[in-house]
Amino acid sequence: MPTKYEPIHPGEILSTEFLDPLGVSATELARAIHVPPNRVTRLINGQAAVTPDTALRLARALRTTPEFWLNLQMRFDLDMAADAGGVMDDIQPIVVM
Repeated sequence: MPTKYEPIHPGEILSTEFLDPLGVSATELARAIHVPPNRVTRLINGQAAVTPDTALRLARALRTTPEFWLNLQMRFDLDMAADAGGVMDDIQPIVVM
C-alpha cells in the first residue's frame, strides 16, 4: 500500500519554494503585491486559501501563473475533503441506462 502523505497547503509551497530561497519576508511580499501583511502571513500559516485575486498577484510577482496557485489550492482542498471521508462512503453511483 502506498504511503499516505499529509496534503501540502499552498502557503507552504509559497514559503519554502519561493520566499525562503529569494530571502523575501511575508511583509515584503505583501508590500510588493499590495495586500495587508496578515493576508500573506495567514496564507503561509495555512490559515487562508489562495483566492483568484491572490493567485493573480502571486503570479505577477513571482513569475508563475494564476493557475499554478489555484491548482495547488484545489489539490489541497480535494485531498482534505477526501481525507475527511465518512459521509462519502455511503454514496452510490447513479446508473443511467
